[in-house]
Amino acid sequence: MKTMPNNVQEERFRWIKPIIDKKQTIKAISEIAPFSERTIKNWIKAFKEYGLEGLSNQSRRPKSHPDDTPIWIKERIIELRKESGECALKLKWDLADEGIHIHERTIGKIIKAEGLTRKYRIRRIKYKYIKEQILPGWLIEIDVKYVPEKLHNKQYYQYTAIDVASRWRYIQIYDEQSNYNAICFLKEVMKRFPGNIKAIKTDNHSTFTNRYTGYLKSTDPINPKLHELDKFCIKNDIKHYLIDPGKPAQNGTVERSHRSDQETFYDNIQFNSLSELKLKTRLWNMYYNDLRHCGLNGLTPNQALDSFLRVQYVRT
Repeated sequence: MKTMPNNVQEERFRWIKPIIDKKQTIKAISEIAPFSERTIKNWIKAFKEYGLEGLSNQSRRPKSHPDDTPIWIKERIIELRKESGECALKLKWDLADEGIHIHERTIGKIIKAEGLTRKYRIRRIKYKYIKEQILPGWLIEIDVKYVPEKLHNKQYYQYTAIDVASRWRYIQIYDEQSNYNAICFLKEVMKRFPGNIKAIKTDNHSTFTNRYTGYLKSTDPINPKLHELDKFCIKNDIKHYLIDPGKPAQNGTVERSHRSDQETFYDNIQFNSLSELKLKTRLWNMYYNDLRHCGLNGLTPNQALDSFLRVQYVRT
């Protein structure tokens, strides 16, 4: 009793079995089979190498494409990614400087295929915010970052101020978090920033506000005692905004710069004294203000600041 083949492999094996057993020739089988001699030869070769598994359907996808990115460009992209860790858009700009023009999405596919993309443990929730055009000085985000390594068993702190419009940034090292240092730092920012500062935004740490500490302990809840930084801001006609408690993403510009500080600066330097730390942070900040930013369409913070101020000067 004859049985029907259960799968493609058995069907093809039935056609080539007489040839393997040397009972029939390839030409004789091809005359009665709905297949060409070339197909039957390929089946016999695959069977001899891989057995029945070699007779399964294979992908018809082409091994190469005429418009595929050249190997030397792929190698250059991977080399730049490993050296700098920059995103696809910044890599596109770097390659353009070398005369290589390639789309950032193609670069993203190449570094993803190489396993060089950042892996997140959880899926990020994307919020849609209404973004309004702002000018330099309209909003400065201020925050404090711990210097990762202690110096002679003493903790130091990096105060950071960044202009949301131009990404221009200034950082300074202090030996403690205090109201006094916060005011001194803001004074220094006002002195170095080439325009007027209209507003600042901070988190709710006691260095910047007593809204969640001193307000609750005030003897006059209607007129609570103001924080020293708030008094300084009122005196200089500067608005002081606070983010919602537990929402550091609302201070996202300065938080993102702190990530760059950690990954690009602190993870790659060593310092043995406070003076050396201050010197290296000052040089790093100068370098940061000359880095191209995706949020600025390839401009550096210094270029964006000059561009904004030039347009503002012409209008006035």
